[in-house]
Amino acid sequence: MNTPTHDFLRAAGRILNSGQARTLLLTGNIYDLFCQARDGQEEYAPLLPFLATNWTLPGLIVIVYELNGPIHFVRAADADKLRDAWLKWRSGLDGNELAIKRMLAKAKEAEALDAISSTYDDSLRKAVNNPTLALELLRQMCLCSRTVINGQRLLDQNLLILVEGADMLLPDAPITSLSDFDRQRVAICHDWFSDPGFVNGGDSVVLIAESRSLLHHRIARLPQLLEVEIPSPDDATRRHFIAWFNRRQPEASKIKLWSTQEELAKTTAGLSLHALMQLLKGAVHEQRALTQDEVIAKVEDFIQGQLGEDIVEFKKPTHRLKDIVGFSRLKEFLKNEFMPRLEVTGPEALPGAAVSGPIGGGKTYMFEAVAAELDMVVLTLKSIRSKWFGETDVIFERLRRVLNALSKVLIFVDEADTQFGGVGADTHETERRLTGKVQAMMSDPALRGRVIWLLVTARIHLLSPDIRRPGRVGDLIIPVLDPEGPDREEFLRWSVKPVLPKGLDAGQLKSLDDATRGYSAASFSALRSELKAKAKRAGGAFDFDAILAVVRDQLPPAIEETRRYQTLQALINCTRRSLLPDPSVTADQRREWEMELRALEAKGVR
Repeated sequence: MNTPTHDFLRAAGRILNSGQARTLLLTGNIYDLFCQARDGQEEYAPLLPFLATNWTLPGLIVIVYELNGPIHFVRAADADKLRDAWLKWRSGLDGNELAIKRMLAKAKEAEALDAISSTYDDSLRKAVNNPTLALELLRQMCLCSRTVINGQRLLDQNLLILVEGADMLLPDAPITSLSDFDRQRVAICHDWFSDPGFVNGGDSVVLIAESRSLLHHRIARLPQLLEVEIPSPDDATRRHFIAWFNRRQPEASKIKLWSTQEELAKTTAGLSLHALMQLLKGAVHEQRALTQDEVIAKVEDFIQGQLGEDIVEFKKPTHRLKDIVGFSRLKEFLKNEFMPRLEVTGPEALPGAAVSGPIGGGKTYMFEAVAAELDMVVLTLKSIRSKWFGETDVIFERLRRVLNALSKVLIFVDEADTQFGGVGADTHETERRLTGKVQAMMSDPALRGRVIWLLVTARIHLLSPDIRRPGRVGDLIIPVLDPEGPDREEFLRWSVKPVLPKGLDAGQLKSLDDATRGYSAASFSALRSELKAKAKRAGGAFDFDAILAVVRDQLPPAIEETRRYQTLQALINCTRRSLLPDPSVTADQRREWEMELRALEAKGVR
């Protein structure tokens, strides 16, 4: 199997070699392992050593700065070259010339020469626990590198400076909230990266941070700063890593699987190579076979760990469509038209769908059953907002990387109107940005058929019109309405079945139908629960009169006008005639719905 290629490395190389930018930001999957061929052997290394190995070329001096660590050179000889250039920049003499002059100098002159000689070494030592000094020293190294004395550059090689933890060095926050040292580092980098001499020179700085949003905005918004994202490992990369790991094990410790290595690579979609290595090492150490359930659990734990349990959870409903009472036409539509379009991956795949209808109508329960029927990863999006400054953008970027890594995923969003707002001028900037990014992802051709959005809401009109347009969830907006006709009869019989095993005769059915006018699916479920509880306390089954007494004792909550408003919105926004109660609805009838909506709004109903 060939060594994996890294497109991000080539993209970064093109930017730096062409001089498009002298400041580059690497974001994304920066904490993972990367494969490189070294001395004829393949090995996996963290990002910083991987970059240093691949970019240590004859024409470059590679300098690495790790947060709270020393400034170090990949090649020891390069450290001496830069020291000589620095001394010549400061004194006009290189290291050897300075030593000779020191030997011949008188006491006071010797002290001055010693001070010049020690300044550079002292600065390197002090920079170890002083990131502000470290950045200023690196900036001055670039000044030294491009200085010309007597028609010749002090260094005949260009500097390539790798800076790890850039988001910790230059944190994003209002400038008034930054410490003096943080502000100073922002000022140093802003001056450094904007300096025309640096921009037009040959030296380069590569910053490493998980997200551009984590960098202080004065740096992140510089046009001189270009970004290259490192993606999560794809299927081919995971296959190579599994094979590489297995080759390194003794014969008695080879990986034992429930299936093939190819199946393992497919099942671990979403995992980083670090997490995959943990999984494999645990199984090898315990000398047991990996099970599919164990791998799936690891993927779920990893994704939740990356995004946070308050951001996403894996939906694992146990009920199926056959367990749902009523909704006969809708269930047929879901089985014959909706679910097949979710399972395909070509241009005929749905980018998503919206589910609307009044509160208590059974929307969530219905489409949890759809999720259970589908053999794909189902992620429930709970909230991608954060109370912390700038964190919402970072959460979204993590979510996008996870979705890009998964081969097929259904995003289930309940109460979608509270998750995604609008993009108007009266909407908060973070909200507009978040909604815009979600909209772009929904209509991304590269994700069509792989990422499916299922938005469930009782307030479909509050979703952004841009989200509701065709090409996004507007391809299919499904109404889930209160049961009528045979579906309502099925709900009536189901509600009383636990306490009236023989069922209802025609007269009883009509009496119960009249007594439960305006009942939703949730109301019927509540009635069934109430009857079961009373029957248990009474020590047996109820007769029909007792059932009617329970129904008549219940008063409906004062939400009738709100539910009517939500029902009208679901009818007006529905995108399939066949899903309406009357598929032959006319334009005049639709106008009547709109007039009724306006009348309810005039009364303050929303």
